[in-house]
Amino acid sequence: MKDNRKLQEDLGYTFSDPDLLETALTHSSYSKEHGEGIRSNERLEFLGDAFFDAIIGEELFRLFPEREEGWLSRIRATIVCEKSLARQARKLDLGRFLLLGHGEEKSGGRHRESILADATEAVIGAIYLDGGYEAVQKVVLALFRQVIDDTKRGIFVVYDYKTHLQEVLQGHGITDIRYQLIGEEGPDHDKSFTVGLYIDGSLSAEGKGKSKKQAEQNAAMNALKEGWNEF
Repeated sequence: MKDNRKLQEDLGYTFSDPDLLETALTHSSYSKEHGEGIRSNERLEFLGDAFFDAIIGEELFRLFPEREEGWLSRIRATIVCEKSLARQARKLDLGRFLLLGHGEEKSGGRHRESILADATEAVIGAIYLDGGYEAVQKVVLALFRQVIDDTKRGIFVVYDYKTHLQEVLQGHGITDIRYQLIGEEGPDHDKSFTVGLYIDGSLSAEGKGKSKKQAEQNAAMNALKEGWNEF
C-alpha cells in the first residue's frame, strides 16, 4: 500500500477506511496483473461521476437563480468534463499515487488525461462511501472553488473558445466574425503570432500564440473575458 497521507492532506479529507482510497487509485491494468483479489477503481468512478455531477449542478442552481436549465446544463458540462477533472488531478499530483500495470506505466499512463480524470471521479466516489454526502460535497466545492468563482465572474471553463464564442455571437444574431493576422515576430524556429478578432467589422480583441490557431483561440478567449460571454 502506498503512503497516501500527502494526497489526503491536499484533499482536505482523511479516510476512515484507507482501503477505499487505495481502490480509487487502482487502475484496471494493475488489478488485471495482480489477480481477482485486487479491485480496480471503475465502480468508484461510476459513483463519483454521479455525485460530482450532482454537487456541481446543485451549486450552480444555487448561485444562478435567474438562469434557465439550458444555460445551467452547458456550464455544468464545462466544469465536470474530462479536461477539468484532469487539471485538478494534476494540481493534486494524483498521478504519482496511482497503481498502474506495467504496460500503462511504460506508455505514460500516469500522465494520461483520461486516467487522471477517471481516478479523480473514483476518489470522489470513495470519499462519499467513507464520509457521506456532506463530506464529499465539502471536498468537491473546495477543489473546484476557483472554477466556480471564475464562472460567477463570467469566465467559463471552455477549451474551444472559437466555437464557444461563435455560438454566443450567433445567439445575439451576429454572424460577421473574422480573425486576421496582424503581427508576427521572432525567428522562424520560434515565431509568435498576433491575431485580431473582428466582430461586425470592429477589432474586438487580440490574441497571441506560438501558432496562428493558438493565437485565434486566445483572441476568442479574450473576447469572452471582455464581455462577449452572455448566452
